Amino acid sequence: MVWIDGRKSKTNTPIMTELVKPAVLRPGDLVAVVAPASNLKAEYLARGVAELERLGFRVRQRADILDKARYTAGSDARRTEELMQAFTDPEVKAVWAARGGYGVMRILRLLDENALRANPKVFIGYSDLTALHLYLYRRFGWVTFHGPMAAKDLAGGEQHYDRQNLIAALMQTTPLGDIAPAPHASQLEVLHPGAGPVAGRLLGGCLSLLTAMLGTPDELETRGAILFLEDIGVKPYALDRMFQQLRLAEKLDGVRGIVFGEMADCVQHAEQGYTIQEVLAEMTADLGIPVLFGLPSGHSVRGNLTLPLGVEARLDGRNATLTILEAGVSERERD
Repeated sequence: MVWIDGRKSKTNTPIMTELVKPAVLRPGDLVAVVAPASNLKAEYLARGVAELERLGFRVRQRADILDKARYTAGSDARRTEELMQAFTDPEVKAVWAARGGYGVMRILRLLDENALRANPKVFIGYSDLTALHLYLYRRFGWVTFHGPMAAKDLAGGEQHYDRQNLIAALMQTTPLGDIAPAPHASQLEVLHPGAGPVAGRLLGGCLSLLTAMLGTPDELETRGAILFLEDIGVKPYALDRMFQQLRLAEKLDGVRGIVFGEMADCVQHAEQGYTIQEVLAEMTADLGIPVLFGLPSGHSVRGNLTLPLGVEARLDGRNATLTILEAGVSERERD
C-alpha cells in the first residue's frame, strides 16, 4: 500500500513508500518485554507479565531488565542490546514495552537499522516510546501500536486497559472499525465538527515526544494524516507552546483531522477558570478540520485503547467517531 511518494523530508531522510504490517499474533506466541526507557519496579513488571500470560502469550524478559542507570533502565548499551535481541529473535512475535519515562531518544542512533528492517513484528507502547514509533514508521513504514504497557497498564489489571480492543488489534486481521471508549469512560467530545468526515493515516502519540523529535531524521510526517495527540501533566500554556511549534514547523499544514487524548492532569492550578478543552479548541479553531477530544489511549487512567499507527482511518467530527478502516496486522503462514 503506497502512502507517500518517496520524496525526501526536510532532514534529507527518505520517507517510506510502503506500509509494512507485522504478522498477526496467536495464542502461545512468545512476547519479549523490553525496557528501553525508564527503570522498573519488580512488582509492577511481575504483575504485567502475569497479565500477558493470562492473555495467552508466553513471555520472556532479560535477566538485567531491572538494571538502573540514573533515570533509565540500565545503560544505553544494555537497552540497545535488549531491543535488538527482541526484534531479531525469530521466535519472538511481539516486542512489548514495559514502561515509558525517558531514554528511547538516547539509543536511536545505536540501533542496527538494517537488522531491524529485516524483522518487522508487533511493537506496542506509548509515552517515551513515541520516539521509537516514529523511527520504525519513517524508516521502514511499519505499523506499530499505541497501547498499554506491561509494567504499567497491564500491571493494573483489566480495568486499566481495554482487553477486547487489544485482542482485536493484535490478534485479528480485520479492521477495528469504530473506536469507542469503554462504557465507564467519558465519550469523545467535539471541539470542532469540520466540514464533514475525513480519511487519512492515523499517526501521532505523545505530544512532548513529537515536538522533541522535530528536526531529527525521524520527525513526524503529517501530510494527509489524522493526528492523535496526547500527554499527561503538561500545563495548558506548555501544550499551547508545543502545538505552536508544530504549526511553525508546518506540521499542521496537511493534517486532515485531530483527535486529542484525555490529557490527564493538564491543568495550571485547581481554579484556573478554564478547561483544557477550551484551550485545545482555541488552538485549533483556524484549521477548519474536525477535532475531537478525550480518546483514552496512552496516558489514560482507565480503559487504555490500542491504536494501530499508520493505517487508514476516518474521523467524523459531527458524529464524534474515529473509525479504523484497515487492520494493523497481516496474515502469516502456519509455523
